[in-house]
Amino acid sequence: MIYLWGVTFLWAFSFSLIGVYLSASVDAYFAVLTRTLLASLVFVPLLKFARIPLKLAMQLMLIGGFQLGVMYLCLYQSFSYLSVPEVVLFTIFTPIYITLTNDLLQGRFTLWYLLTASLAVIGAGIIRFNHISTDFFVGFLLVQAANLCFGLSQVAYKHLMAHLQMAVSTLRHRDVFGYFYLGALLVAALGMLLFGDWQRLPSSSTQWIVLLWLGLVASGVGYFLWNKGATLVDAGTLAIMNNTLVPAGLLVNLLIWNREVDWLRLIAGGLIILLALLINERWVKPRLAIKAF
Repeated sequence: MIYLWGVTFLWAFSFSLIGVYLSASVDAYFAVLTRTLLASLVFVPLLKFARIPLKLAMQLMLIGGFQLGVMYLCLYQSFSYLSVPEVVLFTIFTPIYITLTNDLLQGRFTLWYLLTASLAVIGAGIIRFNHISTDFFVGFLLVQAANLCFGLSQVAYKHLMAHLQMAVSTLRHRDVFGYFYLGALLVAALGMLLFGDWQRLPSSSTQWIVLLWLGLVASGVGYFLWNKGATLVDAGTLAIMNNTLVPAGLLVNLLIWNREVDWLRLIAGGLIILLALLINERWVKPRLAIKAF
């Protein structure tokens, strides 16, 4: 879980950086294209082209196209309709999508995973529930589309790499992950070509620095470590970890941008999320392991 916790810290900055420095002035399609291009530059040079079957390459590109490409396009557009707190609030449904997708792929229904994920959703909702603007519906749908892309692709990558390691044990995550970014880059380039506004490019050094951070670190390093971490934990833990971004993002907002935070909600919701994680680690996983044995 160290990978997931580390990336949670990195991504805790992303919502505020996008909302504060980019969403109002930089074209969303250009921002997504820049992030995916920079992320591609990190891992494409590491690709083992000759050793990677075409089918695997296409599967990784499809997963990356959804997890980064389509997800980013939807997420960035949502900031045009929602405030940063609202965007954070509406991401709390991702754990539900993860648990249900994982069960669907395995042809089963695990009630305990759904319950612990729901508990994490309740905790995140307590932290971030606030007055919602009246024109939020479009933004809400955009965030849910982003959640679906992010959640489903995490599970898809987890299952794909499990089968890969059984078939080709010599291939490592970093040997193939460049295709993940290439898929996202194709989607982002198409979005910019069709819908981008070339008049709304970054106009300050701060905006370029934010894009460099988001592209090289948050995307380039972050998504590699997150997806690798997803292969090392069960679906319940992965679902719950998706909601740790809510309290982490709030703390970043408080410490750096000095936004008002309801400490009672933060503590209460954080404890519920930790309780969900504890229940999953100490009780649910052992029961499922015994049942499988």
